[in-house]
Amino acid sequence: MRMPEPDADVIAGRDALVASLRGVLADEGVIWSDNELKAYECDGLTAYRQVPLAVVLPENTRQVSQVLEICSEHGAKVVPRGAGTSLSGGAMPLADGVLLGLGKFNRILEVDHENRCAVVQPGVSNLAISEAVADAGFYYAPDPSSQIVCTIGGNVAENSGGVHCLKYGVTTNNILGLEIVLMNGEVIRLGGRHLDPEGYDLMGVVTGSEGLLGVITEVTVRILKKPEVARAVLVGFPDIEDGGQFVADVIAAGIIPGGMEMMDKPAIHAAEEFCQAGYPMDAEALVIVELDGHAIEVDHLIEQVENIAHKCRASSVRTSRSEEERNAFWLGRKSAFGAVGRISPDYYCMDGTIPRRALPEVLRRTAQMSARFGLRVANVFHAGDGNLHPLILYDANVPGELEKAEEFGAEILKLCVEMGGVLTGEHGVGVEKRDLMGEMFTDADLEQQQRLKCAFDPEGSLNPGKVFPTLHRCAELGRMHIHRGQLPFPDLPRF
Repeated sequence: MRMPEPDADVIAGRDALVASLRGVLADEGVIWSDNELKAYECDGLTAYRQVPLAVVLPENTRQVSQVLEICSEHGAKVVPRGAGTSLSGGAMPLADGVLLGLGKFNRILEVDHENRCAVVQPGVSNLAISEAVADAGFYYAPDPSSQIVCTIGGNVAENSGGVHCLKYGVTTNNILGLEIVLMNGEVIRLGGRHLDPEGYDLMGVVTGSEGLLGVITEVTVRILKKPEVARAVLVGFPDIEDGGQFVADVIAAGIIPGGMEMMDKPAIHAAEEFCQAGYPMDAEALVIVELDGHAIEVDHLIEQVENIAHKCRASSVRTSRSEEERNAFWLGRKSAFGAVGRISPDYYCMDGTIPRRALPEVLRRTAQMSARFGLRVANVFHAGDGNLHPLILYDANVPGELEKAEEFGAEILKLCVEMGGVLTGEHGVGVEKRDLMGEMFTDADLEQQQRLKCAFDPEGSLNPGKVFPTLHRCAELGRMHIHRGQLPFPDLPRF
């Protein structure tokens, strides 16, 4: 779909804005030619695309501050962007907005082993932190499947988790301090190198705020000592509901694994064909349970988990005998998203969270929806904390299949809320789930959330059009409404 050409006033305004931005950034730090802008037209939610007005690539906090001041003076909107791996459209550009890329913020500034923390820039990849501290026996706990490319700034924006978040927490549980630049150019610091900072939990507010409150320019993360022993148990089930019950029973027994992941048959086959992890190909469901800690504790917990597995009618139980075998178990799981691309031209990755007790029921009803919509589903998710990632398989070249997949996905998210869960666990709301926020929150809830945004960004210039289905003017919140038809991109272009 070709986007309409901008009118003369927009071009003139862009030229003036670009001239001001080039005054504080090197030539290569400002991108405005049509061909170069296309590289930034979408994030991981590739169904929607929009070329931005301009792209800026600052190198330090001072430049970010200057860029935001200039954009404020010109009345330009700003969309922060990390690696662009967001699956909810959180970094989707605006036609009348500047995309602020943080790719040049890619340095680890300091590692403090004594205080068990590291100070990093937001463009550092998640995995790079663990690699930087591995020699001293430390690691950074949150580990999204995209950890090789996703950046810590984006992790903070979306409050990302990963396969080990069940025991060690998501991003908000593993950061100690933030440096943030507000829309007016003001630089503020939250937290530091200590746990539980005094006053309001502003770090908790910013973490998961999806770029609506400020631009993150520095993050202080917790690093943990690697456990003495880690072993994984691979459990196959003849029925997916038995796998769901097994997950619930393990947690009910008081066992908190380092990680507990689940995959269904389509995902098992795709992952096994991709990396030969040794998965049982006859299983309808596969659960990976990792236990870590002291050797004697791990041995005891593995025995308990194996007993629970047999009570839940497991068809196979296999425990890793070496570090190489344990890594192979996880390689299949972490490769699952990419591997599913081998069995379908396209897939739509969902993200919702439910209470663990509801897992068997949700899996059963999702299978019923799959039959009703006529679209296959590969289930890959963080079973231990109830964070579902159903992959809806479709073909974008077949007219109407994308729309059908989106409708199917919306039904899954509504089911999550119905079961007592929430719309997202770690991918964020972005534009993908924006119009479903009313399923979970009342108008009063949403207005109160936007009052908080107004405290940080009174003009609503940071990442507008994301998260909230109805946008309010800060100056007249509660009286003046801007309805969906007046959002910056009411009708998102599909490709």
